[in-house]
Amino acid sequence: MTEAQILDLARYRDSDAFSALEKAVIDYAVALSQTPANASDALIARLREDLSDQQLVELTAAIAWENFRARFNRGFDVAAQGFSAGAVCPIPERPEAGR
Repeated sequence: MTEAQILDLARYRDSDAFSALEKAVIDYAVALSQTPANASDALIARLREDLSDQQLVELTAAIAWENFRARFNRGFDVAAQGFSAGAVCPIPERPEAGR
């Protein structure tokens, strides 16, 4: 993700920082994170326009895993550790090749 995407995440639907596919992926993550988890047939059809079956399975597994971790942490009252306090988590820069 770019810094612009991180800063615009809360308003991703109206942001120019995200492609149409990225917006659909976020919509899918939101749909699967609700209770009950329910992604519409139209949303899944939209994702299938750009993602293979394997990619859709991988995306769904990643979303499910993050939901598992969030619910597990709530079960044990694991509080936020403050890594994103303030604004956003910084993304480390990659070192230049050969360094």
